[in-house]
Amino acid sequence: MCNLYRIEKNPDAIRRLFAEVQIPLTFPEGIPNFEPRDVRISEKAPIVRFNQDHDVAELVERRWSWPAPGGKPVFNMRSDGREFGRDRCLVMIDGFYEFTTPADPKQKRKDCWLFEPVEGALAIAGVIRSDSNVGEAFTMLTVPPGPDIAPYHNRGVALLAPPQWRAWLDGSAKSVEMLRPAGEGSLTVSCKP
Repeated sequence: MCNLYRIEKNPDAIRRLFAEVQIPLTFPEGIPNFEPRDVRISEKAPIVRFNQDHDVAELVERRWSWPAPGGKPVFNMRSDGREFGRDRCLVMIDGFYEFTTPADPKQKRKDCWLFEPVEGALAIAGVIRSDSNVGEAFTMLTVPPGPDIAPYHNRGVALLAPPQWRAWLDGSAKSVEMLRPAGEGSLTVSCKP
């Protein structure tokens, strides 16, 4: 399950990506000032959602994860066979990480693998929830792994390309039809030291 991802694009670069697919992007809380970085669970990060009228996309920063009843963070959620008809968002990413048991048993740290799009931009399908303890927060949706991810993990994040963004955000396409494993060769994989 994805528990660390990378964001390198600034708000203007994200705005340009949405303009390319004819989705006006607004900043209702002001233009956020975030640095390129790796995002960890419970940190705030940029997401895009549609406003209540579903006619304008909004870039806002929200917390990644909300607490489950037992207190553990809900940072990934299985999408298999589920319909998410509302509260959809896009988690803006430039890459995401998966961790595997090291080949050398003497090595204490797990191997870290960075997955990046071969070309173009990607976002992770997510949902937003309001929590009385942390406010509005998001989680990433997961799917069975695609061929690029399967050697490293038994689940993958639900990746969406820019032409899919409007249908995801406005709810015009069913989740069960949109959320699929990433196709073979769509991601590059590199070992992060």
